Amino acid sequence: MKRLEEEMIVPEGWGFVETIDRRDFLRLTSTGLMVVFAVKPPEGTFRPVWNFAEQQRTPPDFNAFLHIGANGRVTLLVGKIEMGQGIITALPQIAAEELNVPLDMVDCVMGDTDLTPFDSGTFGSLSVRVLGPILRAAAAEARAVLVQMAAEKFGAKADDFDVKDGVVINKSDSSKRATYGELAGGKKIERRFEGKAALERVAEFTVVGKSAARRDGVEKVTGRAKYAGDIAPPEALHARIVRPPAHGATLTSIDTSAAEKRPGVRIVKTGDLVAVLHAHRDEADKALKLVKATFTPSPSTLSNDNLFAHLEEVAVDKRPFGAAGDLAAGEKAATQMISAKYTKGYVAHAPMETHSAVAAMGTDGRVTVWASTQTPFPLQTQVARALKLQPDKVRIITPYVGGGFGGKSAGAQAVEAALLAVAAGKPVRVTWSREEAFFYDTFDPAAVISIRAGVDASKHMVLWDNDIIGAGSRGADMFYDVPNHRTVTKGSWSGNTGAMHPFAVGPWRAPGANANVWARESAIDTLAAKAGMDPVEFRLLNLKNARMRRVLEACAKQFGWTPKPGPSKRGVGVVCGEDAGTYVATMAEVKVDAATGAIKVVRVVCAQDMGVVVNPEGAKQQMEGCIMMGLGYTLAEEVRFKDGEVLEKNFGGYTLPKFSWMPKIETVLVDSPDVPAQGGGEPAIVTMGGVIANAVFDATGARITQLPMTPARVKAAMTKK
Repeated sequence: MKRLEEEMIVPEGWGFVETIDRRDFLRLTSTGLMVVFAVKPPEGTFRPVWNFAEQQRTPPDFNAFLHIGANGRVTLLVGKIEMGQGIITALPQIAAEELNVPLDMVDCVMGDTDLTPFDSGTFGSLSVRVLGPILRAAAAEARAVLVQMAAEKFGAKADDFDVKDGVVINKSDSSKRATYGELAGGKKIERRFEGKAALERVAEFTVVGKSAARRDGVEKVTGRAKYAGDIAPPEALHARIVRPPAHGATLTSIDTSAAEKRPGVRIVKTGDLVAVLHAHRDEADKALKLVKATFTPSPSTLSNDNLFAHLEEVAVDKRPFGAAGDLAAGEKAATQMISAKYTKGYVAHAPMETHSAVAAMGTDGRVTVWASTQTPFPLQTQVARALKLQPDKVRIITPYVGGGFGGKSAGAQAVEAALLAVAAGKPVRVTWSREEAFFYDTFDPAAVISIRAGVDASKHMVLWDNDIIGAGSRGADMFYDVPNHRTVTKGSWSGNTGAMHPFAVGPWRAPGANANVWARESAIDTLAAKAGMDPVEFRLLNLKNARMRRVLEACAKQFGWTPKPGPSKRGVGVVCGEDAGTYVATMAEVKVDAATGAIKVVRVVCAQDMGVVVNPEGAKQQMEGCIMMGLGYTLAEEVRFKDGEVLEKNFGGYTLPKFSWMPKIETVLVDSPDVPAQGGGEPAIVTMGGVIANAVFDATGARITQLPMTPARVKAAMTKK
């Protein structure tokens, strides 16, 4: 077997401890039970969400693919990737539950286009809620097939057998028993279960619903985990690429002669791509500085100062999202009205790992790319197109990804590495600098959200008129009871945004929902104050949704909420939200420095109903991560730019949450066994902007209508309240 640094790898801890190539894998699967499942995903599950329509196709045979080895071990093959969200643990839990095997008997190979079934990508909190049921059905069918095989072996009926810990045992004669490994034997067996295999009852779960230690934990805290930038094939060269100074600037002339004189330097030009290559990154950096390039100025005249006026002027693609009743009737019925405009700027993904990729061409003409990506299969198509190859001539391998949050759905660095590797005839490593990562990020889009709302004499909401520019519709669902409501979106975080943005925008953890929930819940809180009601009681008065009421009540109980109309000077706030099928309520306590406007978040309580919880500790970690990350977009994160130039170069200017910012965090998982598992990677983040804004209002009486809520903006709002 080859070592990790060589061409065909599966990283340690991902199922196969040693290297495995495609031929070896096929050979191995001939000595065990391979069960292939043609499982149709739920209608509408996989839809185009950005401009790679054919990459987002749902294959006619979306396989949940299991290999039962002769030793009884189970290998789970999934096209998803692990970027810290914990599905490398949760998905094997689902398979182990239905197969009735110990969790430590299930290995997992992820994100390898040669070894795993097609998957459109890891995004949208879809892994457990959409792929999970498919894997569950696959594992249940595998168990049924193995039981049938045992029944045939012993000349009995399948109903006479149970399975425990991967052993099929006759109920009345325990001597008639066979392990999964023994049943797989030395044969390759492909067979289907006639009928529908029975699923385990939720009440009988022994693996799902129990906290399991993260499989990637030890490798990551000890530094043994391998990321794309750690892959070093023999003779690999580092690439440093000539970049424009601003978006929209175009190259007019270039002189690489001085760089070419440095020892070991190679200059590669392929299309518009000009790169300096060297065996050592620092030498490539030095040579890049010697390249003289001239660019035309960017045509953009936008900056943080004129952005929102621009968005309102050019907003297009007006789409109704939801409507009921009659707005004129609602306005007539209203005894109290509010009207507000909410704005937020661009937010960067800023993952710990910048975008990285390593590409190498094999002697067979196939190109292998190790990439930091959330979308291995779409990236395979993207690379193949750039190289003018068939997709099966490109293999994408995804090691651990050091944070993605939607920003690694695009794969420009992998395309660059592949183009340069083919042109140079040697493996090429492309690891973006932090400056490049900011410049080429697909930012969470800026947004302008306008809301008019009203209540009648009984304090019931009767009017809701919501106009959203930039954020799209996610998170804008009206789950409160409002007979007359309308929501309209103009532009979005995905698709063709035309002239709206001076650079690329794209999915950012719960894209659009952070802005929409913040605006909606700020308006709801303003209505409550206008009506002279406690904000929790006001929400309950206008809320019939049973799941939402339950999480709100659970959150209030944990928080110890005492009803009082705001602003009460206590500095407490509440928000309700729904994302990825999960209902969430959050409460927070803050302190505001009257002299500076600085906000200190003291305590956050978050309750969520996410249906069946696969890994409770993993779910809580996700909630805590959402709360931490939400502090960033709420309090500090905002991309500065001017005339096409991204002014953020590193973390000296772009402030991320610090350890000193961390509040006391309490999480509550509301038991909901009758609801299938829902998404957990994003729901808790959507409430953070609103809950802190509402707590600041409760503390100061000042309503903050622009994110992030910097000290200067808080101080200005306090001054003019």
